[in-house]
Amino acid sequence: MSMAGGPIHRLIHGGAFALAIAGGLALIAITALTVASITGRGFLWAGLGPVPGTYELVEIGSAFAVFAFLPWCQLQRGHVTVDLFLKPLGRMANLISELVSNLLISGAAAIVFWRLWIGLADKKAYGETTYILSIPAWLGYAAAAIGAAFFVAVSIYTVWRSIRELTAAGGDTEDGS
Repeated sequence: MSMAGGPIHRLIHGGAFALAIAGGLALIAITALTVASITGRGFLWAGLGPVPGTYELVEIGSAFAVFAFLPWCQLQRGHVTVDLFLKPLGRMANLISELVSNLLISGAAAIVFWRLWIGLADKKAYGETTYILSIPAWLGYAAAAIGAAFFVAVSIYTVWRSIRELTAAGGDTEDGS
């Protein structure tokens, strides 16, 4: 089965893309909310005012957006890399470097998800809420955990992708390795 068109590929790519779009929509919504709140402050004389709980909603929306973008970024190889030293070493060295990087980011993603999950359980157990809107605090953790969980899945997928690319390139000797 070809990795490029298989069901796992489609699920990972479709899910990461959908999460990135949802993150973008969340950013648009919190931007609009912020503009409305700031504009309302300017029209206090007309009976308007700031939107109550703007800070709380921006905080939850931002947490979701950040974690919603991570899977797409990882899938598209969008994280920062330094090619200055590796590029001259050839294709195999670069593929090995990418595999090691994907393994490390998979571990980091798993730790972040684990800690978010513990935070979510803690906030839910204690019934903590936000100050103004009384939104259960665990909802922000849950929103972030959705993206973090998918980030783990995508990171593991990229390890698999790197192994396949490294294996396929094993017979190539054009780069001098």
